[in-house]
Amino acid sequence: MSLRETHARAFARSCVRAGLLGEHELYDEVALAVRSELPALAGSAEAVARDWVGEFREELAVDQAGWPAVTDHDRLQAAFAEITAAGVVVLQGCEDHWAAKALLDARSSEVPRGIAWFTPPDVWHAIDEGMLEVNLWHGSTANAAPGDALLDDVLAVFARHDLAAHFDEGRIEVATFWQRRFSS
Repeated sequence: MSLRETHARAFARSCVRAGLLGEHELYDEVALAVRSELPALAGSAEAVARDWVGEFREELAVDQAGWPAVTDHDRLQAAFAEITAAGVVVLQGCEDHWAAKALLDARSSEVPRGIAWFTPPDVWHAIDEGMLEVNLWHGSTANAAPGDALLDDVLAVFARHDLAAHFDEGRIEVATFWQRRFSS
């Protein structure tokens, strides 16, 4: 298997395990990766995408059978629900800081207490490495910083949900595996 195919397959696996894309978006993204990385397979990109998505869903089903009843992902979602209830908008799988800002600007004139967001690559890192990096801004889009009540409150929420988290170089590092269950 070539390095390009290895990378394209790893991308497809991460997309399946992240669960951030709808069904059509998932197949479109994987097919695009096949066409981009493996031009010799461009004519069969959709079929390859279907095969890979199916393969990685089967792999996920086997893996999730061995997961605990409550996964890191379950605790993470409970923490995000609590953070949201405290007035912080949570954007899961947000494309980048520009998209986060645009979503914040599109809200009504109500300025939220804060915004917590992370990108698909952040999720992909948490899938295998067990660490999710979360950006935290005040509602004004100013970065949270040590000593901010907002940061302290968000870190306390993660702790209440048994998720070790600390602030490092402008982001919250949450020790968590992204074990999102897939149900067929």
